[in-house]
Amino acid sequence: MRVAIAGAGAVGRSIAGELLENGHEVLLIDKAPTAISVERVPQAEWLLADACEITSLDEAALQRCNVVIAATGDDKVNLVVSLLAKTEYGVPRVVARVNNPKNEWLFNESWGVDVAVSTPRLMSALVEEAVSVGDLVRLLRFSHGDANLVELTLPEESALAGTQVGDVEWPEDTSLVTIIRGTRVLTPTREDSLEAGDELLFVAAQAREEQLEDLLSVRREDAAS
Repeated sequence: MRVAIAGAGAVGRSIAGELLENGHEVLLIDKAPTAISVERVPQAEWLLADACEITSLDEAALQRCNVVIAATGDDKVNLVVSLLAKTEYGVPRVVARVNNPKNEWLFNESWGVDVAVSTPRLMSALVEEAVSVGDLVRLLRFSHGDANLVELTLPEESALAGTQVGDVEWPEDTSLVTIIRGTRVLTPTREDSLEAGDELLFVAAQAREEQLEDLLSVRREDAAS
């Protein structure tokens, strides 16, 4: 897979290193000469250019990329890069970094963004996850279908503890994708049982999040009454 990353700062280089280790081709683009540090990621291709300009993206052969990641520290730049990648070059998947949570609403399919990653939101989500068993935590927003990746740690007193996945009437537009149980990562089947303390990851429509949280957090005594 060929991936172009706009922004060769610490975030861009870190992403590049991970992708290269997994066997992908990576092109790092940055307009600041000081950001071009080939020795830090020698396996990557480097391009000194403004990723907001068509001529630069032509030089980068963006049409050959499977994924474009807009990872600069400027939300305006990330939006422009995303829009150009999607509309001018038909890049199948565009991932954009959101620096200011107030701008998150802009990072959607109208701007060519398939997945928006908000670092402040992820950090706050991790904090919430550490202190709030039973509360739904939104980890990631997908542009298409108005869906989110959400997480909830099943409380000890949940009525669903001990219930098989296939016996639960999940809300519409909701899919349980992973169960994290201790150090194990499980792909859920209908026969798998839910256990207290399980971290449950769902892809869910935003309109269903409250319903999902209510279902998972209901207490045994409440369910019995």
